[in-house]
Amino acid sequence: MDAKQKIIIAILMLGTLMGSIDSTIVILAFPTISDSLHASFISTLWVILIYLLVVAVCTTQLGRIGDIYGRSRMFNAGFGIFTVGSLFCGISSGINLLIVSRVVQGVGGALMQANSGAIVADAFPPNVRGTAFGYISLGWTSGAMLGIVLGGIITTYFGWEYIFFINVPIGIVATIVGIRYLTDNPRVQAKLDIVGMVLLGAALTSLSFAGVDFATQGTAATNIAAFFLGLGLLVLFALFERSTTRPIIDFAALRNRVLRFSMLAAFFLSLGYLAVVFLITMYLQGIRDLSPLDAALLLAPGYVVGSFLSPYMGRLSDRYGARFLATSGAAMLILATFIYITFRVDTPLWEVLVASGVSGLGTAMFFPSNNSAVMANAPQGSYGGVSGILRTVQNIGILGSFVIAITVSAASIPRDVAFEVFIGTTNLVGGVSDAFIKGIDGALLASIIIIGIAGALSWMRGHEIRESAP
Repeated sequence: MDAKQKIIIAILMLGTLMGSIDSTIVILAFPTISDSLHASFISTLWVILIYLLVVAVCTTQLGRIGDIYGRSRMFNAGFGIFTVGSLFCGISSGINLLIVSRVVQGVGGALMQANSGAIVADAFPPNVRGTAFGYISLGWTSGAMLGIVLGGIITTYFGWEYIFFINVPIGIVATIVGIRYLTDNPRVQAKLDIVGMVLLGAALTSLSFAGVDFATQGTAATNIAAFFLGLGLLVLFALFERSTTRPIIDFAALRNRVLRFSMLAAFFLSLGYLAVVFLITMYLQGIRDLSPLDAALLLAPGYVVGSFLSPYMGRLSDRYGARFLATSGAAMLILATFIYITFRVDTPLWEVLVASGVSGLGTAMFFPSNNSAVMANAPQGSYGGVSGILRTVQNIGILGSFVIAITVSAASIPRDVAFEVFIGTTNLVGGVSDAFIKGIDGALLASIIIIGIAGALSWMRGHEIRESAP
């Protein structure tokens, strides 16, 4: 890499670092936010759900806007919007204002996510994009690890507001540097799919509401109606996407076999594995009676392993392609989940460290290589749109995993206890622990199946050939 490419990577890493820190910090601060703002459990949950919804729904369209008006310009705008949203999150005096401020953050995060991959595709030839994506993955995993540590320290000693204020000075500096060093791509003609975005947003919101309402109320007419409404809207979305000229899901681009199967693998792996992280966090807090910070620190080795190995795995994917590496990464995540299934009330905590390290190896092998395969096979001139599709399917998977985690936990133990366990305000005792472990085992088995599908799709992408750009 030359000096300018290194600066570009540093800026993109900082963007992913901010988003990653913010996501893990918010999870650890749930109990404090709920108590400080006198908010209900369900209201506090929407602090994280609304961010995931906004990012999942808006990413493809904001990537397409980057194709039209300039990817670097939109990325820098995302930095600015995310920073403003962080400021308003920190000064929020009520849960409703905090949720609205998270919407603003989500728009900024979507702008950065949608255009970061496209900027890599613009600035780096295909044979070194894996290395670039490896460094971006380093920013994500390092941010998640920093968020775990900083979340406990800041929330304990300074207050939950500062988990958002920490983004403000970083965002200001990053925006200034980005404006100076990021150059825009040649503009292309593209149209937005507003109707598709509304249909997708309504479907995901309805399905999310159904899952959260089931977790709090049990089976009821409201969540049953919301569930089937969400499914119906998804069908309408799929039908509309096949008829419009500029769909959110660019089916013409997905005719490329490597691109198509890489996208599907990204979706199923996100859907399957994030639920594992949430469930194991609940196990550590609720059954093992650990604090949120102590529980998160036990999972930190995975982030450390992923941080150090991601750039190296990215370089390997440049040399050998993504097929073997990404599929092996999925296999490592299945192995880690199998280890988690063996956990019981008295399992030695060092086994958590082992499983976490194995999962870190798996994520380091899968994500940089799979992401580079997507962008290496994207049609020239639509990097922003394809990058947006990738982020969208990953974020939909993340949202689905989150809903699955809280729904499964609520189905295995009393619902009021499930929510308190999830946000770390109580622990499980007696026979309830055994019931919750059985519920976790069932969910982990489902995750293994989903991750297995991701691995199969990863292998089915076939062999790819990457050539250096002129």
